[in-house]
Amino acid sequence: MRKNTMSENTIQTATLENGLRILVKETHHAPVATFWVWYGVGSRNEVQGKTGISHWVEHMMFKGTERFPKGAIDREIARHGGMFNAMTWLDFTAYYAVLPAPNIQLALDIEADRMVNSAFLPEEVEAERTVILSERHMYENYPSFRLSEAVQAVAFFVHPYHHETIGWESDLRTMTRDDLYAHYRTYYTPNNAIAVAIGDFNANEMIDRIAETFGRLPRGPEVPPVRFTEPPQNGERRITVHGPGSTRYLQAAYKAPSATSDDWFALAVLDTVLGGPESFSLRGPAPNARTSRLYRALVDSGLVASVSSSLIPTIDPFLYTFHVTLFPTSDPQVVENRLFEELERVRAEGITEEEYQKALKQTRAQFAFSMESVANQAYWLGFASTIADTDWFTSFIDRFSRVTREDVQRVAQTYLSPRQRTVGWYIPEEGAAQ
Repeated sequence: MRKNTMSENTIQTATLENGLRILVKETHHAPVATFWVWYGVGSRNEVQGKTGISHWVEHMMFKGTERFPKGAIDREIARHGGMFNAMTWLDFTAYYAVLPAPNIQLALDIEADRMVNSAFLPEEVEAERTVILSERHMYENYPSFRLSEAVQAVAFFVHPYHHETIGWESDLRTMTRDDLYAHYRTYYTPNNAIAVAIGDFNANEMIDRIAETFGRLPRGPEVPPVRFTEPPQNGERRITVHGPGSTRYLQAAYKAPSATSDDWFALAVLDTVLGGPESFSLRGPAPNARTSRLYRALVDSGLVASVSSSLIPTIDPFLYTFHVTLFPTSDPQVVENRLFEELERVRAEGITEEEYQKALKQTRAQFAFSMESVANQAYWLGFASTIADTDWFTSFIDRFSRVTREDVQRVAQTYLSPRQRTVGWYIPEEGAAQ
């Protein structure tokens, strides 16, 4: 086992012989601890015909092992007063628990066991197929999901970011138990995982406990690399989605750089100015965006009901997206023109010194607020280490603060080009079938 200490950030790291990376931070503000296992697999690692497989495997790993039969994890975590969950997304799958610090070994035992012993019983696979399809249909009840899925599919021709994490219904109906189990054995292995522990414990002792619990697990196969590269987009793309409802929605998505690019941080400053500060909390509400440029231009003026933006850090270049909800009386063309006028204005003029300083303060405040809980700290540490590296987390505010106003205007001119955008409209049809 190789150990390393980052004393300036009180993060200690180690790597086991089987490839498992360990990140540990002790904090004694409360007698609680959290333990996470992050796998480097998400919808980015899927191919057509098997879309949604990572999310389905996530569900299957709750279906029991010989040591923890179905339902046992729920009972054990609840008996100790803890909470647990999991998530799958574009670039990762993560499992976590928060427990009283003396009981955190339970989380280690659960994750080590299901990393190698999940059963994938055929009857459970079929039962979960129904659950996954129902989840897919639930999402389809939301026009915003239908529109986002269509925009994402049109924005990416080649890269697996083309499809949503839930997957296409046709694939969910045809995938087999063997497909799921092969995916599990390929990606859910120590050498494709990061263990993160934060809480009220001794860091060195925690590393030793993780090593003792996980060190005996066998190394898995080499993880297949993602070789897809999205070709440049050289013209505007448009998609219209028709469906039930009474409200129009607009999305405009621009190609954005990967999380490791300095341009991503410059775009993050721009995003704060245009759409308001992002929440850094795992489950927290979005911060107030009423003073952002787009809110003032579109909502305060009475043109639309709401406007927001999203810039997501990802392994490969993804999207910078603007979301607009119209009133029934809104003129769609006027709304679209007004949105693009604001984006062109920032490309031409940049941002003011006041906007720049405000963006820095808002982001620092949100980041500090989100670090108050051990779960949020572990989330951001594991997330950063999965999409980039540990330094991405520890240097986030420094890199954000090094962005200049000139950088902001440069990335606005580079990435908010009409040639790189995908525009999507959701057009409601009263009485349309679901």
